[in-house]
Amino acid sequence: MVGALGPLAPFVYTLAVVVEVIVAPIPGALLYAPGGAIFGAFWGGTLALIGNVIGAAICCVLGRLIGERLLGAQAAAPQFARYRTQLADRGLWVVLLLRANPLTSSDLVSYAAGVAGVPAWKVAAGTLIGLAPLCYLQAYFAEQVFTVVPGWALAVGGIGLLVVVLVIVGRTRRK
Repeated sequence: MVGALGPLAPFVYTLAVVVEVIVAPIPGALLYAPGGAIFGAFWGGTLALIGNVIGAAICCVLGRLIGERLLGAQAAAPQFARYRTQLADRGLWVVLLLRANPLTSSDLVSYAAGVAGVPAWKVAAGTLIGLAPLCYLQAYFAEQVFTVVPGWALAVGGIGLLVVVLVIVGRTRRK
């Protein structure tokens, strides 16, 4: 579908990644792989990374705006102010390390960094450096899979995986 958009396809794909980061119901990996399959490893990884950086900066700003309203008077407490100062100083490194960890929710990190007072540019830089390996590796892997494995085998595997997930969900709901 995205490939049919012609020259707008990279923009639409990047926008989809930005929306995913802000809304956060979809694991980012589900978007990085199609990027690699559609645009190739380099451009798919680059577009996914750009979308993540833009989305992370937006989440940081939203986190700051929402966080200040939610915290109210607590934000002025001396201990909280001290933590905010330390995080603002070291925020780039904290975000970078959390982004490099594949088990950390990247989206929540951006919102939390905004609440903690980390500048948006530090969140964006930490995201850029920390997520680059993941974005490029997943895009490369997807490109290779779609190059090596025939389309019919991927469709059969996808349907098989869907059936397994539905069976597990059905059994879990019964319990």
